[in-house]
Amino acid sequence: MSSKNIKTISNPKLKLEVLTQDEVKKIHEATLQIIEKVGVRFPSKRALEIWAANGADVDHEKKIVRVKPQLIEDALKKAPPAYKLAARDPQQDLQLDGNHVHLGTDGCGVEVIDIHTGEKRTSCLQDVRDIARIADATEEVAFHWVPVSAQDTPAEARGLHEIKAVWENSTKHVQTESIYSVEEAKAAIEMAALIVGGKDKLRQRPVLSLMQCTAPPLGHDGGSLDAALLAAEVGIPTGFMTMAACATTGPTTMAGNLTVGNAEVIAGTALLQLAFPGAPVFYAAAQTASDLRTGAYTGGGPEDFLFGAATNALADFYNIPLSMGAFATGAKEPNWQAGLEGAMSSFMASVVMSDMLLGCGFLHGSRIWSFAEMMMDCEIFSIVHKMMQGIEVNDETLALDVIAAVGPGSHYLGQKHTRNHMRELFMPQFMDRRPYSEWETKKDDARDWAVARARKTLKEHQPDPLDENISREFDRIIKSVEK
Repeated sequence: MSSKNIKTISNPKLKLEVLTQDEVKKIHEATLQIIEKVGVRFPSKRALEIWAANGADVDHEKKIVRVKPQLIEDALKKAPPAYKLAARDPQQDLQLDGNHVHLGTDGCGVEVIDIHTGEKRTSCLQDVRDIARIADATEEVAFHWVPVSAQDTPAEARGLHEIKAVWENSTKHVQTESIYSVEEAKAAIEMAALIVGGKDKLRQRPVLSLMQCTAPPLGHDGGSLDAALLAAEVGIPTGFMTMAACATTGPTTMAGNLTVGNAEVIAGTALLQLAFPGAPVFYAAAQTASDLRTGAYTGGGPEDFLFGAATNALADFYNIPLSMGAFATGAKEPNWQAGLEGAMSSFMASVVMSDMLLGCGFLHGSRIWSFAEMMMDCEIFSIVHKMMQGIEVNDETLALDVIAAVGPGSHYLGQKHTRNHMRELFMPQFMDRRPYSEWETKKDDARDWAVARARKTLKEHQPDPLDENISREFDRIIKSVEK
């Protein structure tokens, strides 16, 4: 049986404001100016036709769309501010309402650190299954992205093999960035409909959501646009993620980079609302800096932390849920850098109440999956979860009667009050609190314990099985897409 518990952050006491309302409005106004004067590239015949039908200035040759501010603003107002991400198990449905922070895995890595050998290798379909199984049993993980690419499956149907593997090994909500074409999108929708008992029920219980990356600067991918339109049409929550990077695919300044990324996201979001008013959508971002020594996407650092908080302010301004890249790290192995960057990015994104956090388990700018890192990232999230609760002050927690009973110079170990509240104290799984002498003798550490926990979970946890008839139908659907 799968674990039914999901740890999410709600009703926080901690608050953070990284952008003032005036600054958010300036970014919004600058964004509208860019969309109207510079334009955004939409390389999709269907998308261009929708824009043209709604009065936008469409350059069909260059596939550039320029849109008046009022049209963008009116379209965005049609997006629902809150909705539910359904799970195969209804007990694990997730509310996107601005008052919950849910942790998910991320994608789409191409390598894994093998859970058995510890060696880095190319990712495969079995990795997708194994990660889903472990995540299914881990209460910190609220939903799944397809984390790594199943490179041993046909490219044209790879995304379908991946979501099938997740659904067969977990009862939690599935989100994917791996649906890039009309054919795959149609098949994925058919598969999701099978889970809930028909397309008519999918709108009420969207067990699948789609993430589509933009093509910065100021562009989109054609296949992704067409897939997003199909998803929006049937009520599958869909988001556009900008990954604009300072100095390469976006301006060097953070405000400029935010604005370019914002133009990509809200232009795509407005398109979906023009086509299907009220379709569930979400804002998504994983903006970062570029390393000036190499030009590489850094995937970690102070810019990431600030972008995480700032993007939430933009999503709040548009009154739509946010999926935020967190746990971003450039570290090549689970080490102090991964811990620092994971802690800072997840805390900044959580304290502003981003609806969905992505990234646990990844190293090297989301290229390499590590089972040990996944476990340790979940511990970081548990720490943030505890911090976000703040300090409760009332007669029970002030404990004046207990303090008086113990008095000076005694201890609280034998008090009923201690027994009642001791489990509220945070108990780490992987932080080393042992006596020095024990550590000196064993010389093991968090990485050893984390990978041991992952191995144990993989060996012992049995997720609630997916109906065999549905699995067979999945196979039929996937084969119809394969060439």
